[in-house]
Amino acid sequence: MAAEGSAGELIKVVTLLGAAVVAVPLFKRIGLGSVLGYLAAGLAIGPFGLGLFSDPQTILHTAELGVVMFLFIIGLEMRPSHLWSLRRDIFGLGSLQVVVCGLLLTGVGMAFGFPAPVSFVSAMGFVLTSTAIVMQLLGERGDIAAPRGQKIVAVLLFEDLLIVPLLAIVAFMAPTSAGDAATAASRWTSVAVALGALLALVAAGRWLLNPLFRILANAKAREVMTAAALLVVLGAALLMQLGGLSMAMGAFLAGVLLSESTFRHQLEADIEPFRGLLLGLFFLGVGMSLDLAVVGRNWPLIVAGVLAMMLVKALCIYGVARLARSSHADALDRAVLMAQGGEFAFVLFAAALAEGVIDPTVNANMTAIVVLSMALTPLVVIAHKRMSPPEPISLEGVQEAHGLCGKVLVIGFGRFGQVASQGVLARGASISIIDNSTQMIRDADSFGFTVYYGDGTRADVLHAAGAASARAILVCIDDKAAATRIAEVVKAEFPQAQLLVRAWDREHAHELLKAGVDFQTRETFESAMQMSHQAVMAVGATETEADEVIEAVRRRDAERFDLESTGGLFAGRSLILSNRNAEQDPEFAQPGQAAQAQSQPN
Repeated sequence: MAAEGSAGELIKVVTLLGAAVVAVPLFKRIGLGSVLGYLAAGLAIGPFGLGLFSDPQTILHTAELGVVMFLFIIGLEMRPSHLWSLRRDIFGLGSLQVVVCGLLLTGVGMAFGFPAPVSFVSAMGFVLTSTAIVMQLLGERGDIAAPRGQKIVAVLLFEDLLIVPLLAIVAFMAPTSAGDAATAASRWTSVAVALGALLALVAAGRWLLNPLFRILANAKAREVMTAAALLVVLGAALLMQLGGLSMAMGAFLAGVLLSESTFRHQLEADIEPFRGLLLGLFFLGVGMSLDLAVVGRNWPLIVAGVLAMMLVKALCIYGVARLARSSHADALDRAVLMAQGGEFAFVLFAAALAEGVIDPTVNANMTAIVVLSMALTPLVVIAHKRMSPPEPISLEGVQEAHGLCGKVLVIGFGRFGQVASQGVLARGASISIIDNSTQMIRDADSFGFTVYYGDGTRADVLHAAGAASARAILVCIDDKAAATRIAEVVKAEFPQAQLLVRAWDREHAHELLKAGVDFQTRETFESAMQMSHQAVMAVGATETEADEVIEAVRRRDAERFDLESTGGLFAGRSLILSNRNAEQDPEFAQPGQAAQAQSQPN
């Protein structure tokens, strides 16, 4: 019997992992994102799909640890000084958005015919945006550290803090007698316990955690460091939960307290695998908790509620963002990302149900509305991305190329272009530089380089950048198609200039030769040759012997390249295969070992 029970539990684990492994790559492949893949997989295997799981709430509670660990990692990136710099966005923008959205969403609930207390609880639950979904979407597109991403993070932090006073408000809204002194005393006791838990966590973070990790690091036991990292996250979450506060906020605060620790990167590396797995499990749990029976019975109310609340919340967020002087594009992006309810709504609705503020029917309907809004968010984000015109490039602090004149024109000033231009600058030749990345131009300006804005694929821009008078044009961009296009334009319009182009790979190098460039170099070839030279010396060769080996490699590569140019790629690859085994090719053996290599049997 015990073996059967263990097998049953193992089947559930395999089912969860299998659903994620199948659904997430499929949904990402068709452009719907990983979040929607997890939600769909959870719905498919949950009690209202195939019925492989009967209690999604248990999984959801366990998977909340993914959100907890996610906020701990975010906290590690938020140094106290940086967090202090966001105070206006956290408490100013955050409170303004919450108040406006709360008032209007309460009005939506009353317009649907619900009493004011029920409308208020439902509205405030929907105001609490899903930190997990928004942070996942921001992370997938790399916007968490961007200015507009930081504003969203600030609002999310304020909303996470808000769960504490909201739970207190729900307790005061409970239908109890006004003169119940015991109830009032217990509420004040809860406040005191919460403050005590908060102070205890701050004290531990300031005076206990760093010495603890120093001792563990000296012990040289990697698994103990991982265990300690988990202990910090889960311990902080537990302490906050015992104090009646948000587990996620406890983990975030622990991360902030450790953000200036020398062990910060080690902690992040230890927590990251657990964070990703549990966060995916959380989305699976959310998908499972969508009660299709409730949706089927009350679909007119639920569908209308989802559309009305998402629309009103999005309009509120957009209006507040514009009032706070965000651009139209940033305000619209924020409205689309945050127009859903979140995981803390389930906590608030459960507390309101326990206190008798809402009934089970309202709880089931509002839970379905929140889950559907979370599931719709990735779809809305994708639709917004496809329908929105490309954002105009901000040229603030950037000069466009016009009337430039130099002996050398450099197109692209990234890592490759910066190095390639050093020799010309050292020679003292006049040089013009253009790039189409405004951020790169601003960064170069801070180091004393004047880089002009310009698209090198356009002949008029090249004229303005001085290509007609240049003796050499260096194409240093990392876009294969654009580099080939520039080469074709330069050879047609500016034949007087020597054309030197950065090639992406061998195939691209052949394309450039067909375009008539004067010189091309594969971007990683020379650095790889340098490393290969050092590797040969590391296995016992002298510097002279290493030079001979690398020269042989260069000669063979040049032969293959010529063969590919004249006889096609197949001929070159045949030569590669014929020389692949070092024991069959004396040129790869160390000097003095060639005869031995030749005498060995094949």
